[in-house]
Amino acid sequence: MRTVYLPKDRAKGLPKAKKHRDCNERRSQKILPVKEPRRNRDSRQTARVCIISALQFSSLTPMKFATIFFLTAIVTGDALAADAARILPKVNPLPIALNDDFQFRKTKLFFLSETPAKSRKSALGSPQSAGIAEASMNFERTYRLYGAITGADQRQRFGNYFDFFWRAKRPGNVTVRLEYRQEKLRSFVQAREVDYVNVKGNRKTEFAVIGDDYFNDGRVIAWRCLLIENGHVVAENRSYLWE
Repeated sequence: MRTVYLPKDRAKGLPKAKKHRDCNERRSQKILPVKEPRRNRDSRQTARVCIISALQFSSLTPMKFATIFFLTAIVTGDALAADAARILPKVNPLPIALNDDFQFRKTKLFFLSETPAKSRKSALGSPQSAGIAEASMNFERTYRLYGAITGADQRQRFGNYFDFFWRAKRPGNVTVRLEYRQEKLRSFVQAREVDYVNVKGNRKTEFAVIGDDYFNDGRVIAWRCLLIENGHVVAENRSYLWE
């Protein structure tokens, strides 16, 4: 490789020196570009990688955001519907027209008391199965109390929790109603409802009789859950004590 030497002293013959300087300048631009320091090259390469990564991230962000939003809507749609559960001022009986297109799959019940249950060995099961059941109950209690720091916050979490898993084989407008009786109100029936518009597939609906409702009126002693379509009961699930 040829090396470019810049003039160090004053030129003696101006035309000749000017011609030589122009020649060297043209050669340096076309053949021998001046090398930048390695530190600058590394920083520029790093900046280029960062820009490409930012462009790729910006191009994928809308897709990722849409996917996360869609999955979140599916997972939390039932929870949002549970928060929108309304208390009926009067419980009116409905005609029954059971339909196989709507059915209950599973029911999960949990009572969160003020004092945690003491550990005890199961009389029927093995010690290993008893330990698994105890760990499951402790986890459920911790899950329900998550985020409740003060005693007032924890007071609003105590009570009965109902999780109903059900299925709709065809699209339809479904109302999920929970009718229940509480310990201090005896035979008085209360109800809460959650509405679903054009729903199909597997769903989960949550109800909770907790906080002041639980402390004022007591535990839930009997209940039944209904799937209602067009004013008719199409599926029913009830407790043993419901009459």
